Amino acid sequence: MHLIVGEDGLARPTWAATDPLLRDYYDREWGMPVRDETGLFERLSLEAFQSGLSWATILRKRPAFRAAFAGFEADAVARFDEADVERLLGDAGIVRNRRKIDATIGNARATVALREQGGLAALIWSFQPERTPTPETHADVPTQSAESIALSKALKRHGFAHVGPTTMHALMEAVGVVDTHLVGSHRRGSSGVWTTEGRRA
Repeated sequence: MHLIVGEDGLARPTWAATDPLLRDYYDREWGMPVRDETGLFERLSLEAFQSGLSWATILRKRPAFRAAFAGFEADAVARFDEADVERLLGDAGIVRNRRKIDATIGNARATVALREQGGLAALIWSFQPERTPTPETHADVPTQSAESIALSKALKRHGFAHVGPTTMHALMEAVGVVDTHLVGSHRRGSSGVWTTEGRRA
């Protein structure tokens, strides 16, 4: 069973069918288009922190992440120094991983620098494919794509870190660049970016 119909009559994938936090995230946010710098920097950062952990863990820590990283305002995070790194390493509310913390600060600086070349949103959305997958089962959902590989390479050229192809594919799914909602899910085609058949809306 790849989709579960809830008490509200809506079909969701198994990962979003039971945990209220994941269900709310799936229903309201996942796959909806994000086109602003702060929103994209936040999601890029959280996807990097999620590597090796469950997404539920990151969602539960999201308020603490926002408080620790100045609401993911790139200008503010770009000014973080060693004292901020030590503060973050002592913050039990977030994931205390030195490499990921350093990468987030470096990525904030890269985000600010990228404004001279159109900005983070323009770069990420430039890798929107002509078609999006139409998965019917979890096994049909890709973990990376030609576009996520290309996006990863482009971001690395601009000085970003922890932006591998799999992490970037997860980002593209989360912010609507692709639609990997299962066919039959109540969210399939709901972003306004893609049709249920996988074509650009």
